[in-house]
Amino acid sequence: MKENLAPKYDHKAVEEGKYDHWVKEGYFTAGDKSKDPFTIVIPPPNVTGILHIGHAWDNTLQDIIARYKRMQGYDMLYLPGMDHAGIATQAKVDERLKSEGVSRYDIGREKFLERAWEWKEEYASTIRKQWAKLGNSLDYSRERFTMDEGFNKAVRHVFVTLYNEGLIYRGWRIINWDPEARTALSNIEVYYQDDPGKMYYMRYKVVETGEEFHVATTRPETMFGDVCVVVNPNDKRYQHLIGKHTINPANGQELPIIGDDYIDMDFGTAIMKCTPAHDPNDFAIAERHNLPKPICMNPDGTMNELCGEFKGMDRYAARTAVIEKIRREGNLIKIEDIMHNVGHSERTHCVVEPYLSQQWFVKMKPLADDVLKNQQDPDQKISFYPERFEKVFTQWLENIEDWCISRQLWWGHRIPAWYNKQTGETYVGEEDPKDPENWTQDEDVLDTWFSSALWPFATLGWPEDTPDYERYYPTSTMVTGYDIIFFWVARMAFQARHFTKQRPFKDVLIHGLIRDSQGRKMSKSLGNGIDPMKVIDQYGVDSLRFFLTTNSTPGQDMRYIPEKVEAAWNFINKIWNASRFVLMNLPEGMTMEDIDLSNLSASDAWILNKLNLVLLHVTENMEKYEFALVGNELYSFVWDDFCSWYIEMSKASLSSEDEHVRKAAQSTLLVTLNAIVRLLHPFMPFVTEEIYLKMPHEKESICLESWPKPIRDLPESNLASMDRIISIIAKIREIKTASDLKPSAHLDVMIRDLDGNVIPVDANQAAMMERMAKTTWVESLSGDLSVQTVPNGSFYIPSSELLDPEKEKAKLNAEVKRLEGELKRSAGILSNAGFLAKAPKEKVELEQKKQADYEKQLALVKERLAALNS
Repeated sequence: MKENLAPKYDHKAVEEGKYDHWVKEGYFTAGDKSKDPFTIVIPPPNVTGILHIGHAWDNTLQDIIARYKRMQGYDMLYLPGMDHAGIATQAKVDERLKSEGVSRYDIGREKFLERAWEWKEEYASTIRKQWAKLGNSLDYSRERFTMDEGFNKAVRHVFVTLYNEGLIYRGWRIINWDPEARTALSNIEVYYQDDPGKMYYMRYKVVETGEEFHVATTRPETMFGDVCVVVNPNDKRYQHLIGKHTINPANGQELPIIGDDYIDMDFGTAIMKCTPAHDPNDFAIAERHNLPKPICMNPDGTMNELCGEFKGMDRYAARTAVIEKIRREGNLIKIEDIMHNVGHSERTHCVVEPYLSQQWFVKMKPLADDVLKNQQDPDQKISFYPERFEKVFTQWLENIEDWCISRQLWWGHRIPAWYNKQTGETYVGEEDPKDPENWTQDEDVLDTWFSSALWPFATLGWPEDTPDYERYYPTSTMVTGYDIIFFWVARMAFQARHFTKQRPFKDVLIHGLIRDSQGRKMSKSLGNGIDPMKVIDQYGVDSLRFFLTTNSTPGQDMRYIPEKVEAAWNFINKIWNASRFVLMNLPEGMTMEDIDLSNLSASDAWILNKLNLVLLHVTENMEKYEFALVGNELYSFVWDDFCSWYIEMSKASLSSEDEHVRKAAQSTLLVTLNAIVRLLHPFMPFVTEEIYLKMPHEKESICLESWPKPIRDLPESNLASMDRIISIIAKIREIKTASDLKPSAHLDVMIRDLDGNVIPVDANQAAMMERMAKTTWVESLSGDLSVQTVPNGSFYIPSSELLDPEKEKAKLNAEVKRLEGELKRSAGILSNAGFLAKAPKEKVELEQKKQADYEKQLALVKERLAALNS
């Protein structure tokens, strides 16, 4: 007895058990050396929590590519892994400790790291379950973690190599300091926003002459680190002050007045206080003039011993207190409310403090220049989809700054540098010192992005020359968001170029951000985040995947709209019901070998030729990562051509007494449905597996199926003729509704081509028109006739049967407007010199034919309007 699908589509029942079976059977395990390799490494999620809707989008795009390439016959490696996410994970573990009433300082570094590893195992387990729920076809036998033993070896090798090459150095520089996390940040870990603030104007006196001048600052708490006051040596108002001294109104300290042309004579008071340890521009001035660089703030954002009575106060409390003191002493002139651009930590969101600190840096320019050079080579460049993001990538590399890579954290890759306790000598090496009792290791760890920059090759066993590295590197496609082109894509590019002498991946597919239905960024404060696991429970993972990958073009943001996820569910339900119809109408025991396409009707040939066209377009767009175009075309083909039209057309054939007619329809239904589930499999793997296994099939799972190929040796089908008949049927149904005619009301119809010649209709098409629209084709009609335009022609019906003249005029006027719009669009295309020069000859000729057809249709409509108006 043949097996059919359940009467109702139930996504939970459909998803049950399938993923575990796929993994157990090894369907996702790479290693078939008879095939060409294709590699995607998953952008490793941070082990800080559960996956969000952005991860779901990112992962689904990757999985679509992976499943598609597997079906195309590639040895597909889709490699999973996770990132230790230094500062983010440490913050989460700190929070957990705080809830237990302790801090990391209470338990010490080793115990803290034990707790961090426990956190990692807990959340890694959750992430794996979520990967499974999303249907990611990952090769778990190759899963990696950015702090596993092999990765740690790679990180050390890279650090030591760059150090020995002079590309890593340690030095005192102004860096971005996060007082809450108590760590340095790189420039791209800081975001800027306009914050309300105040500009404080203060009175300074010249020691030697007693004259006054004014200085303004937004950060009076840093005045305890001031070393001088600076004027422009070309400023005639203040030239005479250079070499003299003034009194710091915060602490009474005497400061020299110096000249430096950095000072803008037209900005503010044109006199600036200089705080070298707390401002990068002031630091540069101090370097030029050989000035001291005193630090007046502690790492936690409190004031230090230089600040006298304000020692220990928070920086903002000290700001208020210092200004109050200056006011009391008569040196405060005024306070202005301002809005200014302030840097914030990307992780803790606190205001970043420019801070003089000894840190480790990577010298970036040589590394960036190497990548930029190779972007000029078509065989070596990284190709961006969309192409415009290459400019974002290259502009950042062209304006690169040295990268601060040390972080004052405990969770992360410890910097492989040691300092001799007796001599102060520095040792940097891949192995620990042989006499560790004489050495102290650097307390800092490396920026998370330092290790994740090695992801495409270290995951495959590099720096060892492993079989996986030999076979699967460089990787094929990287999928990631535009927001981390600087953070990650550029860093993978220069590390790969420097250490492997190759690009890390051939293509980068860039997607945008998911926003809420109002277009707002998702955030905890707005409470508008979406948990993909809840969406899956409600609508199923196939619905979520189809929505996520067919509602945005590459590089664009997407809005999460629940109604569109529901629409995806409805589409799957439509496929389900159509599949039930097909299965119920197949003969008992039919196999794929029983397919016979030798006696196709016009409608059979029409849907199969349509399928071939769809397959051509879909494959072209899959190669270009245009999944929204793929989704739209498949939706239209399945819903309209297959379900709404062909299934209806097939019913007459299925009930025919002619066995050849029945078998042709059954074979056509099976061939088309088989192709549909395979084309949709990368988007919706679970429901396509369920349908595939209920159909006659050749493989034990759709995961092992191949990508559909065009159906060869089809009888020629006049697609234009069938499309015209379908359009006539649809329009007649609309006309009957508008004219208050019953669907069963009979109408005669005459069809003409665009040159006015009567078009004959074959018996099959005539039967379709009779059965589906209660319409009889006739060779001629007399009397007053209503005209309707359809693709490649027009049709006529007696006016007496239809709309009143005013309603018909309204419809015809609307058609005139539509056709005039099409003609305007076509004229624009055909007057475009670039299009005419670059487009294939066939495309130009097609557009010219469209233009001619629109002109003929417009003439017909206007002729009918003139008759109605006469």
